Amino acid sequence: MRLMEPAKRVRDSALVSTRWMFPSDANPAGNVFGGAIIRYIDEIGAAVAQRHARSNVVIASIDRMDYRLPVRVGDLLTLKAAINYVGNSSMEVGVRVEAENPLTGEVAHAGSAYCTMVALGPDCKPIRVPRLICETEEEKRRFREGEMRYKKRQAERAKAG
Repeated sequence: MRLMEPAKRVRDSALVSTRWMFPSDANPAGNVFGGAIIRYIDEIGAAVAQRHARSNVVIASIDRMDYRLPVRVGDLLTLKAAINYVGNSSMEVGVRVEAENPLTGEVAHAGSAYCTMVALGPDCKPIRVPRLICETEEEKRRFREGEMRYKKRQAERAKAG
């Protein structure tokens, strides 16, 4: 097992990505497929986790993808992602999805998800990740809530056997 890097701040790995939604992302009615949004969430979640762990990562789960409103062809889709919680080898990345109509400037919260990513070493086995430094009250709250979700996921896995 490699030596663990020093703890890192949330802002050291946080990312924001914006994508323009095209007809190839959508159904014939012009609504962007939920699966397309999930793909972009997975991509940014993995990038944030990889920046934190400085190793390859894989997705273990996505907790509750809630679509709050439709995203339309022509919208700018902005994904804001940051580490909420770290365990031993896993990291919870929170992703907020916003849709902007570039003609009007109207921005709306389109959805949110929590991705659990696992850091892998060269042998493709889980490795320890750096601890997380939470600097703001919001980051501390998100860490506590992420820890509760982590414990809930662990209990559900244990119950499933």
